[in-house]
Amino acid sequence: MTELLYLTEAYLDRFTARVAAPADGGVVLDRTLFYPEGGGQPSDTGELRSAAGERWTVTGVEKGPAGPLHRIQGVAPPAGADVEGHLDWPARYRNMRYHTAVHLLSGAAFAKFGSEITGSQISPAGARLDLVLPEARRETAEELVREANRQIASSLPVAVRWVDAAELDRTPSLVRVRRDLVPVGERLRLIDIVGFDVQADGGTHVRSTEEVGEIRFERFENKGARNKRLYVTLPDRSPPELSPRGA
Repeated sequence: MTELLYLTEAYLDRFTARVAAPADGGVVLDRTLFYPEGGGQPSDTGELRSAAGERWTVTGVEKGPAGPLHRIQGVAPPAGADVEGHLDWPARYRNMRYHTAVHLLSGAAFAKFGSEITGSQISPAGARLDLVLPEARRETAEELVREANRQIASSLPVAVRWVDAAELDRTPSLVRVRRDLVPVGERLRLIDIVGFDVQADGGTHVRSTEEVGEIRFERFENKGARNKRLYVTLPDRSPPELSPRGA
């Protein structure tokens, strides 16, 4: 199985790997920093490069039975080939900021209403979050945004923690989506906005709420008797410079 470097190394944009197996339209690597589409977060894109100067554009990444499948343009490198992966870092960083913003909003909704998440989606144009909020109105959504922005202004640390999977039984509130959507394993990955919210998640996030920038309320939609949808955007922000260190 592929070593999933993005679970612990969100602030790296390059890595070395070996092609484990060519696949239809792409390759599976023995290790990767490329995040596969899922949990409302788009996949990473970028390039694979060989020492001989060959380059393959990674157009998207999706989950597969043997590990993330990297969709590439052109003829795939053969099994056993050594490659270097390079992420589109500005796009990855934007996704990290938006994913953390979604956690801040869902954390605010859970703290105030005990709300579960029924869906979310991040795109270059913004993000949406679907919540169980039967009595919510536009004013409710605007208050959630204000609360999230208060946490951003507090520059709270955002940490990745791992706990025994049995912690789910002891603390069911760690899961805000359907329980069957949480990967089953010996360990559970948590995103901890320190002092504000903790929930199970497999995506990539910034290290501090300050990096998110001010969340801007866009619109609010009633999606039924219980479900409500909130749309937000973030200001453009240049990603931090990364050291040349790779994984």
